[in-house]
Amino acid sequence: MSVVILSNTLTGKKEEFKPLKPGMVKLYVCGITPYEVAHIGHGRCYISFDLLYRLLKFLGYDVNYCRNITDIDDKILNKAQQLFGDISRYADVTAPVIKRFNADMKALGCLPPDYEPRVTENIDVIIDFIEKLIIAGKAYKANGDVYFSIKTFPEYGKLSKHKLKDLRAGARVEPTEKKKDPLDFALWKAGPEGMFWKSPWGWGRPGWHIECSALANKYLGKQLDIHGGGQDLIFPHHENEIAQSEGLFGVPMARYWVHNGFVRVDKEKMSKSIGNIINLQDIFKQYDPMVLRYYFITHHYRAPIDFSYHDLQAAQKSYQRLCKLFDIKCTDKELDIRPGQSSIVDEMLSFLADDLNTPGMLGVLFANIDTIKEDHTEMCAVKGFLQRVVGLTLKQLPEKAVEITPEIEALIKEREEARKAKDWARADAIRDKLRALGIEVKDERLKNGYQLFLYPSLFQAFFC
Repeated sequence: MSVVILSNTLTGKKEEFKPLKPGMVKLYVCGITPYEVAHIGHGRCYISFDLLYRLLKFLGYDVNYCRNITDIDDKILNKAQQLFGDISRYADVTAPVIKRFNADMKALGCLPPDYEPRVTENIDVIIDFIEKLIIAGKAYKANGDVYFSIKTFPEYGKLSKHKLKDLRAGARVEPTEKKKDPLDFALWKAGPEGMFWKSPWGWGRPGWHIECSALANKYLGKQLDIHGGGQDLIFPHHENEIAQSEGLFGVPMARYWVHNGFVRVDKEKMSKSIGNIINLQDIFKQYDPMVLRYYFITHHYRAPIDFSYHDLQAAQKSYQRLCKLFDIKCTDKELDIRPGQSSIVDEMLSFLADDLNTPGMLGVLFANIDTIKEDHTEMCAVKGFLQRVVGLTLKQLPEKAVEITPEIEALIKEREEARKAKDWARADAIRDKLRALGIEVKDERLKNGYQLFLYPSLFQAFFC
């Protein structure tokens, strides 16, 4: 079995992966909070861990993959109030979002996890976990709420490398009659009589962090091999999970903590307050989902990505060339590649197994294009690896004609006027608007005017 190397956030080092039980892997990845449709940050996260899941399975590991759904949360309740004027209609918010999310993940080539538990279907498990924390002296009741006591877990901060004294110094909330320490966090939130679920402490609902500890324990046990998620979850979410699980069971929650990097837009983290969130559905209107998967794979999963439509367009052209290259007939046997059967695949695999180094893997692929073209066996072996392990379908992309709508015509005219007036800032802003509509503009100076190229498609409109 090939050696797999992973970057472990807990130790800050790249380490050889050694599961708790030989040949078996318990993988837990934090899932969505379904109050808004999934964005490209979600896409990157789940593509990254789908790649890890596929790799481990390809190497012969028996993988149990669990990814939860947090279908009760403050953000969901706020959305229900906003849409329906009634927080009890939270399921009307989550149901369509979960359905859309599953369709988006399928389109991106992500295999479904072995378990996808919803919080609302496991309230009894969460209540039981909280009760055990109270009995163990790790949590306390406070007027219907339940809080985890940070002082009972001296190792708090070991994942994020935060120090308790620094966190307390920066805390905005002072201790109250409810919270004994400003860093204590809610395990159970009290609600009105008859609202949500009945617990030993009264009516209410679980806090965010306790859900993953309880569900990970139910489906995978006290100890995980790998716990994954986006970098934004390191603190406080994953830190709090560690406090809860290790505080109760006294053993490390996970041996390897793996986190993917941010997707930034205009060099800023995507944020609703900034208004720079790009939803997957907006991308899919103009680009095949496989193009987005390929785009993410051209970057190392831990590195931040400065997303741009220009780069996505370049990725589409590169992916199209791959699809044309591998547009050949292969038998199922030829595609059913195994480690040790192809020197090119083995070299690609060596990079992928080294902390999911997908840029290095693709480098091997492109360096061996001539050999692949001349050798049908290698061609099918590499195709099988790209489909089965990397998750690319390699199906030819349908050609799209650019629809020149009245809105696009008006923007093109407005941009041309801005260029004539040498108002470059305005021209660039309009170009960005066109890009958001899926139209990439490239100007070329001619003797009698400009030649304007519109992408994506084989269609070109000329304005001379």
